[in-house]
Amino acid sequence: MIRSTCRGFKGALDAQEVGRQQQTVAVDAAASATLIQWALLARLPPSLFMHAAEAVHGDLGRITPDDVVLALSNSGESEEILRLVRPVKALGARLLALTASATSSLGRHADAVIVMGSVAEACPMGLVPTASTTAMMVMGDALAICLFEMRGLTHEAYARWHPGGPLGRKLMRVHDVMRIGAANPVASMHDALRRVIAVMTETPGRPGAASIVDDAGILVGFFTDGDLRRLLKRAEFAVDVTIASVMHAEPKRVHPDTLVLHAEQLLRAHQIDQLPVVDEAGRPVGLLDVQDVLSVALAPAIVF
Repeated sequence: MIRSTCRGFKGALDAQEVGRQQQTVAVDAAASATLIQWALLARLPPSLFMHAAEAVHGDLGRITPDDVVLALSNSGESEEILRLVRPVKALGARLLALTASATSSLGRHADAVIVMGSVAEACPMGLVPTASTTAMMVMGDALAICLFEMRGLTHEAYARWHPGGPLGRKLMRVHDVMRIGAANPVASMHDALRRVIAVMTETPGRPGAASIVDDAGILVGFFTDGDLRRLLKRAEFAVDVTIASVMHAEPKRVHPDTLVLHAEQLLRAHQIDQLPVVDEAGRPVGLLDVQDVLSVALAPAIVF
């Protein structure tokens, strides 16, 4: 159904035109469709809702020639909706109809039609909008997915629309939660192990790890308290050796723009607790600790 909807919609409004679209304006005349429109518009930003009765009394001024007006009407014969056809076209906007029949009055006059097909209402009288509203919601979701594809929706854009709740946390980036500045322990590859242990211990939050850099400040290694515990088991252990001789060379790393979800998967896959965060040049700009990832997952909300 979704693929069929996309093909039909793309045939009427090409991807280039949708890319230029300023906003989606959803219009309905029935109270039963209002909640459907609010749910649909949340998936189609930028967008706005307009009731047909209010549209003909001034609200049409909110429509621009770059807009696509989505008219919802099961019968396609709603008087309030049909009164908008000529004014909408006079404004230069495109009219997209979501209706049961392409041969309805609305379907014939629209620039593009998404046909739901005839559905029998579930109520005993066959009158109360039930099955038709469900079908309208499904087709609306299909339309939203189609637009996602045509506009090339990215994780970045979606994250901006959903900054809160579990969904927002899944779309957070490493730079939102990584430890920076004094909380990001960094040591030179020429430092003695003793010095690196001190850096790890004195760093606020005691992350239990340190990024090791060369003379140019580029990440060349990583050292953790787990590495230290393994060294303590060696008979030849000494704290005066250079960190370069005992560090973990070529460690796993992430970029600040990496999704926290992906970074968490990397931590789990390699059974590690910390990841150095590096910029495009390979310089450590932060540290991601598994505790920070867990705190994000358990947080009731994100407050800035």
